[in-house]
Amino acid sequence: MNPEAAASAAQAAAEAAANSAAAAQDAAIAAQGYAFEAADAADIAADVVHVASGGVIDPFVFRLSIFVMAIFVGYYVVWSVTPALHTPLMSVTNAISSVIVVGALLAVGVSGTAAAGDGASWWATAFGFIALVLASVNIFGGFMVTQRMLAMYKKKERP
Repeated sequence: MNPEAAASAAQAAAEAAANSAAAAQDAAIAAQGYAFEAADAADIAADVVHVASGGVIDPFVFRLSIFVMAIFVGYYVVWSVTPALHTPLMSVTNAISSVIVVGALLAVGVSGTAAAGDGASWWATAFGFIALVLASVNIFGGFMVTQRMLAMYKKKERP
């Protein structure tokens, strides 16, 4: 490869990286906007429920509505990511799953110290174990996908 072709290839790669960075910044700004809109919607929903129920809010309904809004925000954030940013997104997902593993280990380990007559300790152990298994599968699968995607960019060696 001659020096001019190498320089033009490097310049094209730099432009592609700059475009990817700009797309990542746009996606982050959009995600922040979605988060602000969801927070505003949660505040409005809480006010409406508070007024409609005469000041008594069922915590389950309130938390369920926040969960449903989080699903919509997550859907719009993930589907607005360009294909070039899927590898960094997988890395962030692995980091979040590692935090879930720590929480699941705490749920499994702390439940043994709960009061003997407390029925919640069995539930904490069961749900903690399920969260631990699912988060571990997510982490290892994410690393496998990331490794496979990075392998696509390696130069193939000639025998």
